[in-house]
Amino acid sequence: MQEFHKILGVKAEMGRWLPLAAGLIIMLCLGAIYAYSVVAVPLRKVFEASHPEGYSLKVTATEMQSPFIVFLLVFALTMPLMGKYIDKYGPRKVAILGAIFVGLGWFSASFANSPITLAFLYGVIGGLGVGITYNCPIVTTARWFPDKRGLAVGLTLLGFGFSAAIVSPLVDFLAANFGVRAMFQILGIVFFFFMFISALFLRLPPADWKPAGWKPNPKNAASATRNELTRNEIVKTGSFYALWICYTVGTLTGLMAIGVSKSVGLEVAANAGISETETSALLTTLIIPFACCNGFGRPLFGWMTDKLAPRKTAVISFLLIILASLLISTNITSISAYIIAFAILWLNLGGWLAIAPASTANFFGTKDYSRNYGLVFTAYGAGAVIGNILAGQAKDMFGTYLMVFPYIMVLALLGTIVAAAMKPPKVSS
Repeated sequence: MQEFHKILGVKAEMGRWLPLAAGLIIMLCLGAIYAYSVVAVPLRKVFEASHPEGYSLKVTATEMQSPFIVFLLVFALTMPLMGKYIDKYGPRKVAILGAIFVGLGWFSASFANSPITLAFLYGVIGGLGVGITYNCPIVTTARWFPDKRGLAVGLTLLGFGFSAAIVSPLVDFLAANFGVRAMFQILGIVFFFFMFISALFLRLPPADWKPAGWKPNPKNAASATRNELTRNEIVKTGSFYALWICYTVGTLTGLMAIGVSKSVGLEVAANAGISETETSALLTTLIIPFACCNGFGRPLFGWMTDKLAPRKTAVISFLLIILASLLISTNITSISAYIIAFAILWLNLGGWLAIAPASTANFFGTKDYSRNYGLVFTAYGAGAVIGNILAGQAKDMFGTYLMVFPYIMVLALLGTIVAAAMKPPKVSS
């Protein structure tokens, strides 16, 4: 059996870092959706440009958010359906299929001429690709690292969060030098290539594999996996619903912030008397540190989940969200306040994308993990819809995205209350 405990001839305790690295690269490609606020600015101008027939298309804030909402919703609804296929066919084959859809989605987006067509070409096709692929690296990493699951899953997901730091300046460069439509085509080809190559390194360990000499720490018994629940069983526990509500609130704040980062920055600059011309490049550049916060929030909050347990980590996250929302709501002319607030919001989105998968494994086990986390992950889709509709409606009704933050504070307070009551399910006798 020893050959099954090696990866490319390397002892599994060391070789398991290879599929983790491959998963991180895949996540870098999938997370390009987080650069949407940068993509949307030149794209809106393309949509509003005069058509050959001589009329101009006026795009509302809510309409411009629709491709982003559709993408995230399709992603969130597709991912739960893929668990059984990952178990049946393995993460490698499923990830290759996802790579095809991701590449096709970005490439075909170049043919969109309105938010509606972009919502289908980019949102539906690209969202399918991300939904098909997303759980492949997570399932692989979670099974290879039972000894440091939160940290390892967080490191894998770092790629998804950090992606915007690479893609945002690349979007600006490609759009400026080759045009918006060519930008979509180039990125589609690049994403497919890197995802396909990386998918070849994904493989699952033998059933019940554990690192040599490792035993669960009895001090972390409340967090250690002791239940092995199926999807049908977890929906009968209060733990599932508490985690789902917290995940919804945690992601809706971050996804809202990501979808309107540059637009809110432009509003704050305008309030301070600074023109778009003076701040546009700076606001695009700020996506890089924001994305770093999002990326590093995953291993940071994953580590915190391992050490503090999900409940305490979730409460900390919601308190930070309340602080960030209060800061920007009371400093609408301060670029510094905007930077600090959005860095916190991006950090906490990354945090929830580590808290939730690690909590799912800790609460409900890993044998049916892909299906269980798929169901929990529907909260991400709910958060994407609620958060971005709130932002779009705030802009359309009040003339500013900044009016969304009082609502965010109320929702984060609700999340704090639910998180404080969140506990693992009782162990079956």
